[in-house]
Amino acid sequence: MSYVCNAIWIAKPGSEHIVAEALAHLSELSRAEEGNLYFQVYQDPAEHGTFRIFEIYTDQDAFRVHGESKHFATWGKNYGIPALLDRHRDFYETLDF
Repeated sequence: MSYVCNAIWIAKPGSEHIVAEALAHLSELSRAEEGNLYFQVYQDPAEHGTFRIFEIYTDQDAFRVHGESKHFATWGKNYGIPALLDRHRDFYETLDF
């Protein structure tokens, strides 16, 4: 089974460029993590300030390592997340059948 995180980041008005920059860096660096299987950011053009992130990791420990990484601290916790109005995450496990 794989571990899935489906996140929604909603930027504070005027902070969309900060969130986009943070996610651009996080995308590249997260995809290089050993336990990451998939990391994709997407956006509805009608919701310019809403960013959706779909992540798949080998297991929950790999996701934990991601959350404790230097690049997540730099680009997520210290740069992108402070520019958010709201942040929501849902977690799932894939079914192997």
